[in-house]
Amino acid sequence: MGHFLIEPKRHIEGLGELIDAEAEEIGRMTARLSRALRESEGAEHVYSFVLGHHIPHLHIHVIPRYPGAPREYWGMRVDEWPDAPRGGKEAIKALCERVRKKLT
Repeated sequence: MGHFLIEPKRHIEGLGELIDAEAEEIGRMTARLSRALRESEGAEHVYSFVLGHHIPHLHIHVIPRYPGAPREYWGMRVDEWPDAPRGGKEAIKALCERVRKKLT
């Protein structure tokens, strides 16, 4: 549980359009969010992907991999693991609060 998106405020289509300050901030936020997911949620690895060729706006997907995830679900298939931790509205709200505390 915990697929996050990081995106610049300015509308751009891809990484190559970032100015240096935006790239630095996105990199810093990706690292901080990754640490927060490892510390607060016990993720054993955190992936970041730039996907979304159907949507012309840069989105960095930040997705944790939890202990026990079979190797065939590592990488871009991590969300397909049937036994991955999942949660309803309240569980997601609690996860966001735990991660938010780690980020501040």
